Amino acid sequence: MHKIVDYLRLILFAGGVLLGVQVPELVDQYGKSLRAHLLESSLSLKEFEGDAQRYFNGDLDKLIAHYQNNADPVIKDGGASISTIYSRNLLLNQAWAAFSESTYSAYSQVFFTPLTDIKTEVWSNYNYSIVLSPSAIISGLSCGFLLALLVELSSLLTGNLLQQIFRLRAKMTAH
Repeated sequence: MHKIVDYLRLILFAGGVLLGVQVPELVDQYGKSLRAHLLESSLSLKEFEGDAQRYFNGDLDKLIAHYQNNADPVIKDGGASISTIYSRNLLLNQAWAAFSESTYSAYSQVFFTPLTDIKTEVWSNYNYSIVLSPSAIISGLSCGFLLALLVELSSLLTGNLLQQIFRLRAKMTAH
């Protein structure tokens, strides 16, 4: 029975390693998708930025206000569309700046504060692969170790708790 438990630990560790080596590639894919969305957003906004430069000294907010204050409903709706593109561009710029700060900030953004649509896109298109870069190896071994340690500690705590419960019952039935 002890051998089976040892093999289960090895399987758990190997599973953790395989899971962990995926992490750097997932973060890389998220970054590439974020960058692509930012570039697309910037291209969509470029013509309007030219108009803002030409007519409003580069102030895009004034251009949007000009569109939205127009009596023509088509132009007014166009202002709302420009505003949406502009807001999206600002959001993507902020996310990219935060993602690009450091390795930690990239991982932190992917796991704690991702942009929902980009996270969904990356997850739905993610292709599980094993890229054995140094960061993938470190991530894999760390994940395997932490998962094995978590299970080991959980089993020790559970075992100790059950022993205490059985001892308490034994004392109660003895009296």
